Amino acid sequence: MERPSTLPARNARCPCGSGRRYKDCHGALAAPARNDASESADAALAARLGEALAAQSRGDLAAAEAGYRAALRQAPAHFDALHMLGVVRHQSGDHDEAVALLTRAVELHPHHAPAFSNLGLALQARGAPAQALAQYDRALALQPDFAAALNNRGMALRDLGRADDARASFDAALSLTPDAADVLSNLGNVLLELRRHDDAAHIFARLVALKPGYPWALGYLYQARMNGCDWTGIDALAGQINAAVRAGASTMTPFAYLALSESPSDQLQCARTWAVTHGARARTALARGARYGHERIRVAYLSADFRAHAMAYLTAHLFELHDRSRFDITALSFGPPSSAPMRARLERAFDTFIDVREMADGDIARLMREREIDIAVDLMGYTQASRPSILAQRPAPVQVNYLGYPGTLGAAHIDYLLADRHVVAPADESFYVEKIVRLPDTYMVTDSSQRLPDATPSRAELGLPDAGFVFCCFNNNYKITPRVFDGWMRLVAATPDSVLWLLEDNPVASRNLRAEAARRGVAPARLVFAPRTTPDAHLVRHRRADLYLDTLPYNAHTTAVDALRAGVPLVTCSGGTFAARVAGSLLHAAGMPELVTRSLSDCEALALALAHDPAQLAAVRRRLAAHLETHPLFDTPRFCDHLESAYVTMWTRNERGEPPATFDVESARPDR
Repeated sequence: MERPSTLPARNARCPCGSGRRYKDCHGALAAPARNDASESADAALAARLGEALAAQSRGDLAAAEAGYRAALRQAPAHFDALHMLGVVRHQSGDHDEAVALLTRAVELHPHHAPAFSNLGLALQARGAPAQALAQYDRALALQPDFAAALNNRGMALRDLGRADDARASFDAALSLTPDAADVLSNLGNVLLELRRHDDAAHIFARLVALKPGYPWALGYLYQARMNGCDWTGIDALAGQINAAVRAGASTMTPFAYLALSESPSDQLQCARTWAVTHGARARTALARGARYGHERIRVAYLSADFRAHAMAYLTAHLFELHDRSRFDITALSFGPPSSAPMRARLERAFDTFIDVREMADGDIARLMREREIDIAVDLMGYTQASRPSILAQRPAPVQVNYLGYPGTLGAAHIDYLLADRHVVAPADESFYVEKIVRLPDTYMVTDSSQRLPDATPSRAELGLPDAGFVFCCFNNNYKITPRVFDGWMRLVAATPDSVLWLLEDNPVASRNLRAEAARRGVAPARLVFAPRTTPDAHLVRHRRADLYLDTLPYNAHTTAVDALRAGVPLVTCSGGTFAARVAGSLLHAAGMPELVTRSLSDCEALALALAHDPAQLAAVRRRLAAHLETHPLFDTPRFCDHLESAYVTMWTRNERGEPPATFDVESARPDR
């Protein structure tokens, strides 16, 4: 019985990614590479390859793979079979085999641009963007108008930190394919990185109109508008996003969603969706159940931010203080190179500092397994430049989510989340895939060795008026919601001669916030914007603020540490998620729980009372200054003791063959 033909239509687009019609790209399948097979064998091979290609076109990767492998058994050096099997293995997530197959293919046919582009994609998926870029350039040398290769090249350049070059590559691709959804998405994302938020919002609005269900487009549109403080239709957009997240759709990145959602359940769903679609599923668990029995526990910290970055300023002293008689401490750095003094300090702080930025994710995972790392600590989570597929391969028997991402990663291969009793209450544990480890004071480490400069710039030097009350918030602009801003404007309006001092992240946001102030009856000039500056200059300028106002649902985190270190009282509202409770955690560790409220209206009332009662505010400032010397917030040795106790418990459970479990760390020293 004859089977119906399954060859793809000759005018259909080829699934190899060339953008060409099948007949122009792989029509040669009817004439396979030279071999000594009979004419009938040649015909059978051509039919087998055609059926495999058709299966791939309709998404049946298993059938396509079987067909290509059968073809290669008959003709091991068949370019089309090697090329397309490599594409299938890449689509299936096996990027190592994809690279091997595609490398063989381009050696056989060094003049086929799509094969070089696909090799670049596989290399990039392995976490090797520099190698991928070289392949895209080879593809474009062969075919300069290859839009897909220009788009892929832009992604590699973005991964390499070359955002302006990436934008140019995406623009070139878009000029060739104006309605290409993937190019629009990539261009919008790089515009976000360049802080061109109005341009990014325009691109994502165009993408949503062109293809409403395109993955992550709604979330990126929201993100662009919030970064630019453009609140037009923002509540309706947030409602759409929440509904889509609850339905399990690929809607918004988990990190951006922290600033939208007030629901820990929704944040869990968002993280799970992202984990499934972004490399957080491992094919092989390299070290599951491994028990090494080392005399010193081997801890590896993974980050792209071992440089002049907020994470580094928080953690540097911790790394220096780790007890080297009990712990062997390694840094795995996959961020950009740096000549900053902070980078040199960090390199000295670790027993071993390894720059792995040029290594593929799988190679980094295997390196960790070879080094017999006991505990891997991910300092990134789902923040920018993170590489979640490293730990997805389970290179360490114990794996921990800490500091960079204030929430669950939604991935089963992460065993623990470091938290405290304020940010994750026992009643909320079901919203976290990780087991919760509660540190006794606060989950956030600080650097007690850091000292503020003595000299403080004048108000005039900072652009502040000579007199009047200064409300302050240096949180990122995207954390400012219309509801929070409403309260701030009421405070400014009710406090004569007051100003609101904000971070100047980008000119679009500053312009829009001044316009929003005017709409609420507040003179735009009463908003003062502080430009970004050096860490020391940023810290010391806090002294000119009278009261720090927090945001919700994403609190001040590192920015709260900065304000408290400078002696500025901070009023916060604790919400229902980890990210919404961090400032409260810090204030409890500073012995200032009276500055933590449970609603925005209570937070506003407390801020107003302090602003209108100079004696009360002065008393709060004196108490805060005294507590900074006597309470745990800025006691790094105490924090280090607690963290090391947590590591010992995790390691001991694993050595005993016990599964991860939630536990509280007991205080190593009496509370003061």
